Amino acid sequence: MRIARIQTAVIEANYDWTIVKITSDTGIVGWGEAFFAPGLTATLAEFNEILVREDPRDVDRLCRLMRTALGAAGTSGMGYHAISGIETALWDLVGKDSNLPVYQFLGGKYRDRLRIYADCHAGKGLDSLSPMLLPRTPSWMKDARKKSGHKAELSPKYHGGQKSDAKETRARDYARRAIEMKRRGFTALKFDVDVPTEYSLDDYNRTLTRREIDLMTGLVAALRKALGKSVDLAIDCHWNYGVNDAIKLARACEPYDLLWLEDPLPPENTDALRRVTESTTTPIATGENHYQRHHFRELLEREAVDILAPDFQKVGGLLEGRRIADMAEVHYLAVAPHNISSPIGTLASVHLCAAIPNFLALEWHAASVPFFDDLVEGRREPLIRNGFIDVPDKPGLGIELDEEVTYRYRKRGESFFGRPE
Repeated sequence: MRIARIQTAVIEANYDWTIVKITSDTGIVGWGEAFFAPGLTATLAEFNEILVREDPRDVDRLCRLMRTALGAAGTSGMGYHAISGIETALWDLVGKDSNLPVYQFLGGKYRDRLRIYADCHAGKGLDSLSPMLLPRTPSWMKDARKKSGHKAELSPKYHGGQKSDAKETRARDYARRAIEMKRRGFTALKFDVDVPTEYSLDDYNRTLTRREIDLMTGLVAALRKALGKSVDLAIDCHWNYGVNDAIKLARACEPYDLLWLEDPLPPENTDALRRVTESTTTPIATGENHYQRHHFRELLEREAVDILAPDFQKVGGLLEGRRIADMAEVHYLAVAPHNISSPIGTLASVHLCAAIPNFLALEWHAASVPFFDDLVEGRREPLIRNGFIDVPDKPGLGIELDEEVTYRYRKRGESFFGRPE
């Protein structure tokens, strides 16, 4: 069996969902997903030069070949997004050829279903961002809007709600969303607290005013009141703050018993993050902007984090994700993977999470994407039910992409598995 071709398609959802399709010379198709990035599909296409005619079962060796090919591009970034998508597609293909689910190649499974935590963003509906993190209206939504007059709730600024939202209105939106997701059976939720406010004095110096911290903790208090003690609550800061103010915020959140506070600082300075982690009882989570086990080593060895949150669509593949989880296990840390994927990337993460002992919860960021489940061929019920997802036992990832449905939500101007527009 040999690799015949690598093709891609991009789904325009809340983010770009970049799907990788690898076809073997025997006709078997493997599906994968790569974390979005500008110019990603061009990078994926380039890998045809070194992978076509290779044996797809040599997954680890092929990943090393791809890493070597990226030598001049560095050890992180878009190239590793591409490798991750291709590696997942290889596992799916190999699983189908061997008649085994992917988790069997990762050590077997510890659990039959996984706990999902729902990312509730800033308490409102669908927010769609381009690869340059700019707000957009997806083309399929424009088409729907022409027919129905539907208006999407798109925020004007990255990771936040309307700046004009009154404090009470914002807290009410958060609480309403929390109650809705609790009723849907989720036992863990995450919300953004880095919302733009009229209390900010400078958009660049990474500081928080006292009134901003009061607003953020007010949102946390409203969420805790709405959820009670039966639902775990996490908050996200998207790398926005400096050490001193991150410590102030984390300490102010201590009475609310957070599951974690995520990404308070930019990801480059491990010692700075360790200062935050050591200064609060609020657990600190990070990892989605780290690549390969080599980048996680320092984070773990310096005890700069309480919960590890890698993204398996960008770290370098599922096998690399397994290695990272093993390193975290040595330090007795739980893994709560970041995940903003379509069903393809989500199921890839499910197989890996089933195979690691130190799994905590897997993110789901698509609660407001109306066609999430429609992308799965022959799907008759939601993938995620009552806050959990079953681990498939079918060969490979256990699902097939419905290409006809996917075509409706394609990103215009991108190739769709080689099909002409």
